[in-house]
Amino acid sequence: MTAFALAIARPTGARSRIAFDVISIIAGSLIVAGLAQISITLHFTPVPITGQTLGVLLVGASLGAWRGSAALLLYLAEGAVGAPFFAQHAHGVSVLAASSASGGYLWGFAVAALVVGFLAERGWDRNLGSSIGAMLIGEVIIYAFGLPWLSAALHIGAKKTYEYGLYPFIIGDAIKLGLAAAVLPTAWRFVKKGREG
Repeated sequence: MTAFALAIARPTGARSRIAFDVISIIAGSLIVAGLAQISITLHFTPVPITGQTLGVLLVGASLGAWRGSAALLLYLAEGAVGAPFFAQHAHGVSVLAASSASGGYLWGFAVAALVVGFLAERGWDRNLGSSIGAMLIGEVIIYAFGLPWLSAALHIGAKKTYEYGLYPFIIGDAIKLGLAAAVLPTAWRFVKKGREG
């Protein structure tokens, strides 16, 4: 099994494959950067609602494990060196540091893309049920990194951590998860019809 982008577009020549991989990784990082700018600030939490998680799930699933995680690591590097790619045009190493409320979520993005990509390469993106499972696992990974990091950065207990970093995002993330989970099985159906036609 292959990831979606590779199944429909990856060239056969060695140089062309390398160029395709590089372009895919750069494009993946820019997709997440663009979706990061869809941002809503909540007055009671330092963590904004953004479109990043949608980008992370789609990039991971469509590019596969190593390309997806490479795209997210590139995204983190771009923001760290000064590109205004994080939410609300933030940038710099400080956004990824231990004292940053959002840092754990950002580092979790790369791991989530790796795992979602791994699952997609094994066919989890081919139907809605397994696609939802893959995307849910990706979301859990993001929170597994983000919540403890948030707690440590702000020196707060579990109750406040959930109030700041989980509860306000559940509905939005469920919508993004559903959207991401629906996109790839639908795209695979079009690819299958195209091959049969």
